[in-house]
Order: sequence, then structure tokens, then C-alpha cells
Amino acid sequence: MTLDYDKIGLKCGLEIHQQIDTKKLFCNCPSVLRQDEPDFKIKRKLHAVAGESGEVDVAAKYQVSLDKNFIYEGYKSTNCLIELDEEPPHQINSEALKIALQIAILLNAKIFPLTQIMRKTVVDGSNTSGFQRTVLIARDGFVETKYGKVGIDSICLEEDSARKPSSKDEDSIDENKNNVIYRLDRLGIPLVEIATSPDIKNPQQAREVAMHIGKILRKCKVKRGIGTIRQDVNVSVKKGARIELKGVQKPELIEKSVEAEAKRQLKIIEDKKKVVSEVRKVLPSGESEFLRPMPGAARMYPETDLPLLKISRDLINDIRKNLPDISEDETKYRKLGLNDEMIFQLSQTDKLRDFTELYKILNNPKIVFKAMIVYPKEIASHAKISDEKAEEIFDDETLIFLLKSIKEKKISEEHLKHVMEKIAKGESKENAVKIEKHDLSVVEERIHKIIREKPGLSENAYMGLAMAEFKGKISGKEAIEIIKKYLK
Repeated sequence: MTLDYDKIGLKCGLEIHQQIDTKKLFCNCPSVLRQDEPDFKIKRKLHAVAGESGEVDVAAKYQVSLDKNFIYEGYKSTNCLIELDEEPPHQINSEALKIALQIAILLNAKIFPLTQIMRKTVVDGSNTSGFQRTVLIARDGFVETKYGKVGIDSICLEEDSARKPSSKDEDSIDENKNNVIYRLDRLGIPLVEIATSPDIKNPQQAREVAMHIGKILRKCKVKRGIGTIRQDVNVSVKKGARIELKGVQKPELIEKSVEAEAKRQLKIIEDKKKVVSEVRKVLPSGESEFLRPMPGAARMYPETDLPLLKISRDLINDIRKNLPDISEDETKYRKLGLNDEMIFQLSQTDKLRDFTELYKILNNPKIVFKAMIVYPKEIASHAKISDEKAEEIFDDETLIFLLKSIKEKKISEEHLKHVMEKIAKGESKENAVKIEKHDLSVVEERIHKIIREKPGLSENAYMGLAMAEFKGKISGKEAIEIIKKYLK
């Protein structure tokens, strides 16, 4: 079903959370994630409190109803009493504030000269205190897109949450079903939160806005790599309700998730039911599932341990004098054959420099990009392993070996994904590139048989069947030539 987004009254906005590359926001601990065993564990139970309005937030009530105990893992050398909520916060990190102000200026936003650090009630265990500190530093910015101007409602500086250890399962639940495990290393890392106005008119514009903001962020001192940037999408249609889609990490998911959510709401409205405003988790397909009720204004109240934050005109003027040049485009990468989407994805994972080095080995930008980004993601999805694990398997040494194998004609470009799949299953890279070649006369006979047994399919359908049959032992070029011959 093709949607007319103007007719259905689509409203869409983005929330982007980007880690800033400094020490933590309210203490002097380093912003590093650790994989070694923690030095200590503490157990807590969190309770919801009333916000500034005097009411307890509905999302907080829901989390309390789950009756969970939270176990926090930490390190003596890189965590402190502030992260454990046993000591008041220090003054806000001045370097992180300057970087956030730099981003605000680049987004054409108006900076508050005086603002209040707030507490946002969070009782899902991801903050030891039961709240997240956040400060609104700017508003009323904008970005330009080919579909028109999109407003920037707010720019906040806030502390990141604790994380669930990657070695645990999805919910980090131990033997006691009520115990949820978090690690303190991520808690307190500075985040800039950028929220757009609901001005986005279609899924393509949503993606363009995300890429434009991402380009601005990369020009500033922010962290790079998997997990350092998180994107949420807010979607509603006429007679529907605002739905917050969490975890839209990949650019290609933005368009899918907006379209899927619009269709979901339209189906509910067609069935004469009410669309309930809620937070939903996005799945790899772009579809979503219920996560929790939509939080409201009742979860905000002032931070009593810190004074009002003053942002002087002199500080703003000093930052304006040293802004990065965002007008500089990635011309040299376009000249190498990359499009804007490829450049964006490589930039998001801080791999543009790696691309340049690998391109020197094999002068084929599309294959190099597929080896670095596309195939590892696809293989991770099929093999049900994390993107981090796939990145570990296909490290620089392995990618160099594979691209040299193509250059030396040990394997063809069409064999690359098949070879990478074999490596992901545990085969050595040396053995994986030893492709067994089929006798082309036998190949031709078997493809002819497929066409006879399944008449009326498209070239692409026959191509898929042939490649599945021979599992990388012939090239796509060879297969399509035979298919075309018999289809004539």
C-alpha cells in the first residue's frame, strides 16, 4: 500500500542522543566502557517520586509496578560515589557544556543565558538515583532540507544511563527473576539530546534530517562507533496519537519504521479503535512492539544540589569564533564513488579513514563498502550475533586479506559475501577463500532444469535460486548469462 503522507496527516519528529567525548558530566570519572570483571556490586530498589506538578508520572508508576531489584556493577578505578548516588554531583563539566553550545549554534538555536538543571524521573534501574539530570540549553533552531525547513525544538545536555552488560541476555536477568543487572561505566557520560519539531512530512525527509544532524555532530568532539548515538522517532497520523519509536539506530530503519508505524495507526483507525500514545521498540523489519507507556511532564522537577546554570554572552561569542567548518563536504569521497548514504554510514562508525586505506588495496568503492558495512550487518542479523561481534570477526586484518584475494583473483566479487559467511561460522580465512569451482556445463544443465521446473519467474528470482543451489561456487555474472540464454 502506497501512502499519501499529506492526506493521512503524517507528523514526524526525531530525538537524537549523541555522546560527547569528555569526562563524565557531573564527576571527574573517565567516559570509558569496560569488559573486564567488575570490582563490586550493590543492590538497590527504586521508588517513584512526584514531579513538579505534584503527580507521579504514568511511566514511572508502570516501572515501579514491575517490582524489580537492581544490581549495579562498578570499578574502583573508574567509578565514584557520585555514580552510586552516595555523594552530591560536582559542577557541570565545562568542556561538555562548550561542545553542546557549539552544536546548538550550528543548529541555529537560541541559547538560554540562565537555565535550571532538572531531574527527570527514571525508575527502570538505568539511573542509581531514580532520576536523570538534564539541562535545557537552547531552543528554536532549524535545519534546511530539500522538502523544507525542519525546526529544532530543544537541545539539552544530560547524563547517559547505566548499561546492561553485553555478556548478559537481553534483560540482564540473573537467577532471581526480579534482579536486573546494570553496569555503571556508561552512567554519567555527557549526552546532547536534539529534539526536532514535528515538521517532517515523509519518511525520506526523516532520514535526510537525521543525516544532516549527524554530519553536524561529526564536526564536533563527540564519541564515534556503535552505541554512541541513539535515535528515536515520533510518529502520528490524523486521528491517531504520538508514538515514540525507540532504537532506530540504522539510517535505513528510519524510513521503514515511519512507514510501518503510519500503516499500523491507520489500521487501528480503520477498525474504529483508539490509537494509544505509547513508547514502542523498533524491530529489524521496521515493525514495532510495545515497550512502556508514554512519559509526561509529571516526571520533571528541579535539581536541588546544583545552582542555576549561567551561560554568558562572552562564552557564546568565544565559541562562535572557533566553530568547525560544516560547509566542507565529503567531495573527495564522492570522487571515489561513494554516495551520501555510504559516507554517512562510514562516518557514523568512524570508518572513513579505514575506507581510504582499504580502497588503496581494491579500487572498487562499492565492494569495499559492502565488505566494511553491508555484509557484516547482514551476516550478524542472519547468524543472530551482535554488530560488535561481527566487527570483531571482520577486523582490519581480515578485510585486507579478503580484498587482496579479490584483487589477486583468488575469489570473485560475487563470492565475497559467501566467503565472509564461512568465516563467521568459524572457518579460517585461508580456507574460506578456497572456492570449489563447478564445471560450467553441469551448472548450465542444472539451471536449465530449475527454469523448466519453475516456469514464469523473473530473472532475479531464478538468480536467487541458482545462487542458493551453488552456494557461491559460481559468480552472479556467470549465473545470469545462463539464465538469460534459456529465458530467450
